[in-house]
Amino acid sequence: MSFTDEIAYIDATAQAELVTNGEVTPMELVDAAIERVEYLNPQINAVVTKMYDHARDTALRSDHSGSFGGVPFLVKDFLAEYAGIRFTEASKFLKGFVPDADSELVRRYKNAGLITIGKTNAPEFAIGATTEPELFGPTHNPWDLGLTPGGSSGGAAAAVASGMVPMAHGNDAGGSIRIPAACCGVFGLKPTRGRVPLGPQFGDVFGGLVAEHALTRSVRDSATLLDAVSGSMLGDPHIAPAQLRPFVDEAGTPPGRLVIAFSTESPTGTDVHPECIKAVEETVRLCEELGHKMVEAAPVYDSELLWKSVTTSIAVGVAWTILDWERRLDRRATEDDVEPFIWVMRDRGRQIGAPEYLLIQQDLQRITREVTAFFLDHDLWLTPTLGQPPMPLGSLKYTGGDPFEVRRKQASFSPFTQLSNATGQPSMSVPLYWSGDDLPIGIHFLGRFGDEATMFRLAGQLELSRPWASRRPPVSI
Repeated sequence: MSFTDEIAYIDATAQAELVTNGEVTPMELVDAAIERVEYLNPQINAVVTKMYDHARDTALRSDHSGSFGGVPFLVKDFLAEYAGIRFTEASKFLKGFVPDADSELVRRYKNAGLITIGKTNAPEFAIGATTEPELFGPTHNPWDLGLTPGGSSGGAAAAVASGMVPMAHGNDAGGSIRIPAACCGVFGLKPTRGRVPLGPQFGDVFGGLVAEHALTRSVRDSATLLDAVSGSMLGDPHIAPAQLRPFVDEAGTPPGRLVIAFSTESPTGTDVHPECIKAVEETVRLCEELGHKMVEAAPVYDSELLWKSVTTSIAVGVAWTILDWERRLDRRATEDDVEPFIWVMRDRGRQIGAPEYLLIQQDLQRITREVTAFFLDHDLWLTPTLGQPPMPLGSLKYTGGDPFEVRRKQASFSPFTQLSNATGQPSMSVPLYWSGDDLPIGIHFLGRFGDEATMFRLAGQLELSRPWASRRPPVSI
């Protein structure tokens, strides 16, 4: 077995410890990760921008301090701007754009000691539940190359699941961390709104729907990384409640006896696959064995109004995104510059006036008050992450007509994830179950606003009780 094979499924925390102890050098870790990307990427197409020379130079120059000193990493090609490296958001409209400054999140990744070796694939402007941009082509699920890895952080999830890197950056406007986490069998947590800054370009994105974090194989990596990057910037419009102690400490702390509500019914009334229902039933039994009180219940809210409000907000967000890039690039976008789905979503978004948009925000705020009241009596709400197992590539692509119809189809695939984007609550997809066809089925937990601590405690307990680290997809090291 080669060094690159041995290191492939060691988590980022363990890799950093090897560097600290002098057992490996950052250059060895970087070269091994590059070797894995070169071997796997032709099949999976997760990495769309290679930063190999930059990574090797960083491995030689940096002092490798920080929580993840010397550990190779991948950044999603959306929002996180990296100075001197092309930035596309999977759109040919941005062709040739190279930022001259790091986003705050990238700066914090560097301070944590991470060495970025490349950028991962995403749908154009990160809009969609599958990763199939025209610019770069589809990312394939390492569990079955004919299936979607989910979206929009599908490249990140596929890279982590296949063993390219131990963790990778992602972001989430309606499930874009948790959907690919479920499809690829890795851990994905969306933090509380305002926990991770979006500056300096933005205060919030899409009216507060978007959150930044990562996809990881271990719970402790997710917790440690969130410790490294959380904390508001001066002037941020949203500030998450302060944590009482490091999240990594929470990940190793027993959660006590929690009151966990559970449901297998889609909030929008769409069908839920039997394997997804079975996954919840098994998780309920596991949680009962661990001593938690399980209650069959769900928050009551107008799910159709939520879907319509979130989808319309995203359409407005697409229109704003193109307008923002037109201003930054100093040129006008044409229909030939973007994919048809993005263009028609832009047109729909431009039809929404400011007063109507504010009414939509009012509706979402009212729903937030209704939903958060549910968590006065329940610590967490448990559901499947998705309504279906990973779907064939092409199933969720736009083929013409009303753009909201493809959004509705994507929402039926992922009916549980968008709620926490609207409310700003933390949520996570945990890889606890595999189907009879050996496909990952994610389990979704939604928690109280600001209470990632409880989520990390439970996730750590579940990881110990039903480990997933040994699960490896057919296409992997």
